[in-house]
Amino acid sequence: MNRPRLVGLGAITVTSLLWGTTGTAATFAPGAGPLAIGAAALGIGGLLQAVIAVPALRTAGPALRANLWVVSLAALAVAVYPLAFYSSMHYAGVAVGSVVSLASAPLASGVLERVVDRRPLSLWWMLAAGLGVSGSTLLCLSKMHGPESAIVSTVLGTGLGLVAGMTYATYSWGVHRLMSRDVCRAASMGAVFGAGGLLLMLVLLVTGAPLVASAEAFLVAGYMALVPMFLGYLLFGFGLTRVSASTATTATLTEPAVAAILAVVIVGEQLEILGWIGLGIIAVVLLILALAPTNTPAAVPASPREPTRSEGLPVTVPTR
Repeated sequence: MNRPRLVGLGAITVTSLLWGTTGTAATFAPGAGPLAIGAAALGIGGLLQAVIAVPALRTAGPALRANLWVVSLAALAVAVYPLAFYSSMHYAGVAVGSVVSLASAPLASGVLERVVDRRPLSLWWMLAAGLGVSGSTLLCLSKMHGPESAIVSTVLGTGLGLVAGMTYATYSWGVHRLMSRDVCRAASMGAVFGAGGLLLMLVLLVTGAPLVASAEAFLVAGYMALVPMFLGYLLFGFGLTRVSASTATTATLTEPAVAAILAVVIVGEQLEILGWIGLGIIAVVLLILALAPTNTPAAVPASPREPTRSEGLPVTVPTR
C-alpha cells in the first residue's frame, strides 16, 4: 500500500468524521434555518482558510489568475454546497440528507475526471463507488415511509442532496486541478474557499439574525465554522495532495454513516434494517479504497509543492 496515499485517505476519513457531526449539531439551533446554518458554517470557515493562506495567495497570484475560471467555478460550488446540503437535511432528515449528498458526489467527481481531465477510472474505483451508492440508497429507502407529506419532504430533500453532491464534487475537482497546475495547497484552498465564503456572507447577512438570538445557536454556528469546516477542510486539502478527487469524495462516504448513527443515537431518528445494511456496505467501501490501486498513475503530478510554514499551514507534512 502506498504510504502517502494511505495518509491522505486517513486525513480525509478524519475530515468526514468531523463533517458527520454537522447535521446533528444543527438540530441544537432549531430557530436558525438551514440557509443561515450553511452560510455561517462554510462562509466563516472559508474566510478563515483565506486568512491563513494570505502569504501563499500573494505568491500564487499569477497562477491563480491564469486559472481564474477554475477558481470561479469551484468558489461558486463552495457557495451553493452548504445551502443545498443543510436544506437537504432539513427536509429529508439528517441521515438521508447526508447520505444522498455524499453518495452522489463520487459519481459526479468521476464524470468530471473522465470527461474534463481524460483520466481513466479503475475497476476498483467503480466497484467502490457502486457499492457506496448502493449502501447509501439502502439508507435512503429505510426512511421512505410514513404519511404523504413526509414522503414529499424526503423527495425534496433528496433532490437538494443531489445538488449538494454535484457541487461538492465540483469544488473538490477544482481544488485538485489547481494543485495539479503548480498552485500550492494553501493557495488553492484559500482562493476557492475564501471566494466562496465571501458569497456566503451575503446569504448570512440576510438570514443570520437567529444565530445571534441565543447563546446556544451562536455556539452551534461557532463549532461548525471552526471544527468541521475550518479544521476539516485543512485536512481535506492535505488529503487531496495524495489522492485523486474521485477517491477523496468516495472516501468521505464515512460521513453519512457517522451522520446516520448520530441521528439515531442523539436526534432520535429511526433507522430500519435496510439502513444498517447500508452502513455495513459503506464500511466495505472504505476497505476497498484502502487496499485498491490508485485510480490514475499519479494522483497529483510532482510539480505542486507543499506549503512551508511561512505560507500559513501549521502542519508537518510526511515525506514522500
